[in-house]
Amino acid sequence: MSRQIGVIIDYLTEEYRRQIDAAAAQHGFAVRYYPDSKSAAGSVDDCEILFGHCSQKVIASAKSLKWFCCCWAGVDRFCKDELYQNPDCLLSNSSGAYGVTIAEHLIMTALMLLRRQGEYGDLIRSGGWDTLPGSIHSLHGSRITVLGAGDIGTEFARRARAFCPAKIVGVRRSAKSGDPAFDEMRTNAALDAILPQTDLLVMALPNTPDTAGILSRERMALLPEGAYVLNVGRGAAVDQDALIDALNSGHLAGAALDVTVPEPLPADHPLRGAKNILLTPHVAGNTTLPYTRQRTIDMFLEDLENYVAGKPLRRVVDRKMFY
Repeated sequence: MSRQIGVIIDYLTEEYRRQIDAAAAQHGFAVRYYPDSKSAAGSVDDCEILFGHCSQKVIASAKSLKWFCCCWAGVDRFCKDELYQNPDCLLSNSSGAYGVTIAEHLIMTALMLLRRQGEYGDLIRSGGWDTLPGSIHSLHGSRITVLGAGDIGTEFARRARAFCPAKIVGVRRSAKSGDPAFDEMRTNAALDAILPQTDLLVMALPNTPDTAGILSRERMALLPEGAYVLNVGRGAAVDQDALIDALNSGHLAGAALDVTVPEPLPADHPLRGAKNILLTPHVAGNTTLPYTRQRTIDMFLEDLENYVAGKPLRRVVDRKMFY
C-alpha cells in the first residue's frame, strides 16, 4: 500500500494538483485531496504527511502523522505537544511565501495613513471638497523601525527603501547581519532606545511568549508625538487599550492593524472608533495572490524532497519556540 499524503487547501487548481501528484508519485506516495478540514475530519488516520490549512481537530485525529506542513506562516496554534499522537511529528510552516503580499499591504497602509487617505475619504463621502488642516507626511525622510526583521519585515524594508527614508532599522532576537535594505540591525534589548527615533513602527512578529505585549503603554509613550504604528504580525503584541488612548489623545498620528485581539473584532469594540485607525480583517497575507499560492506549493515540494531523503526540513518549526 502506498504511503499517504493528505492535502487540505481551498485554492487547489489542476496545475497545483499535477505538481503535487507528480512529486508524490516519484517518491511512492499517493495523495488524497480535501477542500476543507470538515471534509477531512475522520479520514486522515493513515496519512503520514498532511499539507495545507488543517484544523487542530484534524491534526489531533491523524494517528499516523509524521509531518504536518502548514500553509500559513504563523503556526502558534499547532505548537502544543498534546495535539500530536506522535510526539516526534515534524511541524513546518510556509514562512517565505507571504513576505511579498504582506509587504505590499504595509506599503499601502503606510501611505494611506501618512497622506491621510482615511480622513479625505470621510470628507468626500460627507460632501466636502476641501484641503484638510494640518500636514500630510511621507515615507521619504522618515525614520522607520521594523520590529520583526524576518521574511515579511525584510520584504517591506526592500520596498520602503525605494521611497528614500532617512533610516530603516531592523529589530529582532539576533543582531546578525541582515538584508542591505536595513541601515542597521539591533536586538530586541535595544528597542526602548530605538523607539524615540522612530516615525513609523512596523511590527511583523510571531506570536510567542516573548512578543506578547511587547508594544506596551510604556513603550508607546517612548514613540515621538505624531508617530505611526503598523501591525501585521499578531494582535497580542500590542496593548490595544493603550493604543486607543494614544490615538485618541493625539500622541500617535495613526495606526494600521491587520491583526487584533480578539478576531473577529466585535462590532462594538472601542478599537473600531479610535481616531485615525485603519483596520483590516487579517487579510494582509491573503492567499488569493497567485504568487503566494504557488510559493506555498513550491516550498512544500522542496521540503518533501528533504523529508524523503532524510534531510532536515528547511522550514521546520521548533514547537517550544513557536517558529
